[in-house]
Amino acid sequence: MSPFIEVCILKKWEQKVMEVLADYLGGTKFAAEARGHRVLCDQPRDNGGSDEGMSPPEFLLTALATCAAYYAVQYLKVRALPTANLQVRVNAEKAQQPARLASFQIDVEVPNLDERHQAGLLRAVKACLIHATLLNAPTIEVSIHTPPVSLAVTAPPRSGGDNDYWTGLPKLNSRVS
Repeated sequence: MSPFIEVCILKKWEQKVMEVLADYLGGTKFAAEARGHRVLCDQPRDNGGSDEGMSPPEFLLTALATCAAYYAVQYLKVRALPTANLQVRVNAEKAQQPARLASFQIDVEVPNLDERHQAGLLRAVKACLIHATLLNAPTIEVSIHTPPVSLAVTAPPRSGGDNDYWTGLPKLNSRVS
């Protein structure tokens, strides 16, 4: 078995389910968290955001670029080839009806690689999990949950202060003279 397949592909299947949680922060901002890591997602200013993080489509391109880069680096490392100055750029064209990213271009730049290794590197990048996911449309199930909202009010203790919380009136002196 190829050491590349063992290192890059088979080890990935140890974790069968992946999860990311996105929390709304206000405006157009969200915090996304996975495995204790947190990133900020926002819209550009020209789309009503404050541009404090990448947009969702940019995160999709990021996932593809970093996945392709990871597979490229693993290919090079297994063969003791230099990884310095490796760079992966991903572009995507927008399409409409429905709005989506329609075509992607992955450009891998690695200096001084012979033709044999260029072909192997190409196969490795095409084995990337995100690349394979985009080429083989996954099923996507959407569900809506509406947990009940708790209306319980916690009142402060009855003692202390000049006003009685329970009536809103000044406290009366209970001393009888």
